[in-house]
Amino acid sequence: MTLEFDLSALPATEAYKLLSGAILPRPIAVITTVSPEGVANAAPFSFFGILSHDPAILAVGIEPRADGTRKDTARNILETGVFTVHIPDVAMAGVVQAFASPEAPEVDEIALHGLGTVPGTHVDCPRLIDAPVALECRFEQRLDLGAKAGAGRDILIGTVKAVFLREDAVNGRHHVDPERIDALGRLGGATFTTTRDRFSL
Repeated sequence: MTLEFDLSALPATEAYKLLSGAILPRPIAVITTVSPEGVANAAPFSFFGILSHDPAILAVGIEPRADGTRKDTARNILETGVFTVHIPDVAMAGVVQAFASPEAPEVDEIALHGLGTVPGTHVDCPRLIDAPVALECRFEQRLDLGAKAGAGRDILIGTVKAVFLREDAVNGRHHVDPERIDALGRLGGATFTTTRDRFSL
């Protein structure tokens, strides 16, 4: 037996519970940006995924604040055209959760939480040196959701210009070692998971 939920008949908050609780596990993107005023920003998003490798395209869905205004990450991407996506490891779980706390636009969240960075090489925003994976991206387009635009998430699509991997996590044939990445994943609510329990078919 299964239960059917007609999303057109449910409030958005209830649809969110069903979708975020059922599509598991989700990778976490910690996205760094810089505002037009030069303030660095970092925030986690789990409505995120890679869509294509040729060209290398990813998308992220960024929900607005409760008052309907854009979050700093979305505003910065739309105004500067660049961003960097990081895949955090389990050791970064605490700071990932800390990044989720709202801060004023003039607060440098990376400095606030004491993370080390290096300048981007293909984009003008910082790269977190503790993250095992980083993808420097250029913004391509915002998906227009028609009547939902402004009320729902900003669906932002970017081209990956460069991939940065922890040195011991990739071999000469470009195979990535998931054990070395030790990626943090998102389940429903405030629950996270790891990729440590694996099997092969």
